[in-house]
Amino acid sequence: MTSPHALTRLLLLLLAAFALANTASTPQRYTLDASASNVSAKVPFFGLSSKTARFPRMEGAVTIVPGAPEKAVIDVTFDATAIQAPDSVTLARLRGDKFFWVEKYPTIRFKGRSLKLASATKGTVSGELTARGVTKPATLAVTFDADPVRNAGKPVSFTGTTTIDRRAFGMKSYQLIVGNKVDITLRARMLPR
Repeated sequence: MTSPHALTRLLLLLLAAFALANTASTPQRYTLDASASNVSAKVPFFGLSSKTARFPRMEGAVTIVPGAPEKAVIDVTFDATAIQAPDSVTLARLRGDKFFWVEKYPTIRFKGRSLKLASATKGTVSGELTARGVTKPATLAVTFDADPVRNAGKPVSFTGTTTIDRRAFGMKSYQLIVGNKVDITLRARMLPR
């Protein structure tokens, strides 16, 4: 016959195991720290050099599900009207209807719907990028500065990179001057909420 103390210990162990299992699968939610996050877009210029535009204002949220990274969601919206460029001529063109057309399309959005981890801190996020009202599939190669699952409840930073063809988003002007491939880098700091 099992003693009441042994039964109590068994019950406590089962409850602890259940609590740990639930904690391990509890979604980890973060908001982006706008003061420590930005996006840059680098494009070849005359085939000899490059120009980089920056989007310093953004907002977003990240949800990571421990044990089920394929359920992760990264939703980032950046303010296209706040675009910065190396000179006033480039800035005027980028803000105009030949490129980002910020008057009509004031925001750009990346919605990542699945995280595939290759290690604790590296992986890819598959999702969609929307610019100028056009949505196309996009995949970010991401590197976290710390394991986002093991560091739940703590700030975590990441860098995501991708390359797009600007023509797919209706930006077809100046093809003899400006390259078509655009290297995008998202740097973000995630704060637990």
